[in-house]
Amino acid sequence: MKLRNLGNTGIQVSELSLGGLFISSIGGREFEQSRAATLRALELGVNYIDTAPGYSNSEETLGKALEGVEQPYIISTKLGGRPKPFEPQNKECLRRSLEMSLEALKRDHIDILFVHEPERPGQYDWWSDFENVDGPVLELIDELKAEGLVRFSGVGGTMAWEMERIVRTGKFDVVLTAFNYSLLWREAEWSVIPAAKELGMGIVIGSPLQQGALATRYDDQVDNGAVWMSPPRRNQLKDLYAFLDQIDMSIAELSLRFVLSNPDISCALMGARSVEEVDLNYKAMEAGPLPEDIMKRVNEIAGQLPFRPYGEPAALRFGGGYRGPGGA
Repeated sequence: MKLRNLGNTGIQVSELSLGGLFISSIGGREFEQSRAATLRALELGVNYIDTAPGYSNSEETLGKALEGVEQPYIISTKLGGRPKPFEPQNKECLRRSLEMSLEALKRDHIDILFVHEPERPGQYDWWSDFENVDGPVLELIDELKAEGLVRFSGVGGTMAWEMERIVRTGKFDVVLTAFNYSLLWREAEWSVIPAAKELGMGIVIGSPLQQGALATRYDDQVDNGAVWMSPPRRNQLKDLYAFLDQIDMSIAELSLRFVLSNPDISCALMGARSVEEVDLNYKAMEAGPLPEDIMKRVNEIAGQLPFRPYGEPAALRFGGGYRGPGGA
């Protein structure tokens, strides 16, 4: 497993790392399945795991799954949503959130503590001064660093343009950007990634498979269903599927290798739910960066729709029904 620098932190992370959302019991997943997937990832050389209080019982699951593991690993979690009622401008509430994460993860410190969704006023109102990105959470993070409870700070979100503005304050060490840098969705290419690179920040890519939309093919729905889908997106996916047939490659492999072909990113988080999915992601990673001719065609297909159409959900709902414009 290749390691990459996490910006200027001095940490090196495995280029393929583990996202903790689907390690939780979401979907009725059994603990032993999650534990096996986590340990398999570590066995293959993954050294970085990301989680959050908002990912169901992910922190608790990881705490149990990693108990007794002697292999060094890096872990990140987030502030946001806990305890209840959650008060994002109350330092004591935020400190309690970290304490609960440490208890759940069975750790004495967190390597990277992210402010979760800092770009969405109304989701979590982190900032007493939104324009200048200032609030009690920054003062607390400085205190936690001084106490040795947190090594580095980060911001994690999905709205590329607002995230860029927060990144450019220079107040954070790492950025985790999700749903906006993948095979067909490229908003972060214009905003978050160049800003973070300029500042020497670590760049973590969440949802490189667009939370399932790029994990498998949906030929029948692209041809005949998905009533929410715009004509340009439908045509783009048809062209992508035809290209996959031409090069005889799975959509998951092409998608993961595309993200890992970018030397500016530190790592991509796989949302593997089982040992089998961990192994498939690892095999794709091992195949290396995409050849120039394949990358050229991929970029042409992505360029057909450089920005997502109005009303398109962040995670495409293949088989999940339609719940109105813009829903996540």
